Amino acid sequence: MKTRVHLFISGMVQGVFFRDSAKQVAQSIGLTGYVRNLRDGRVEVVAEGEKDSLDKMVQWCHKGPPAAIVESVDVQNEQYQGEFDLFEVKRSGRIS
Repeated sequence: MKTRVHLFISGMVQGVFFRDSAKQVAQSIGLTGYVRNLRDGRVEVVAEGEKDSLDKMVQWCHKGPPAAIVESVDVQNEQYQGEFDLFEVKRSGRIS
């Protein structure tokens, strides 16, 4: 069953290859979506795919790459929309 998660990762998660590592993980487990830095210091991940793969991605985000220090992961489960063709790193953004 396909679904979607929207994650906000806090801690020392920028400048530590979090985005590139997240992209590699997502692609290796068949997810689509994006990852980007937010101006407030968090990293945002929106991912779609099979629930088991999304669970693996959420679990990875709690740890991140070796240089990261993850303090918290806000997980929002959302309805699958099928809007992505691949998983990409997006430019920094601001959440309104």
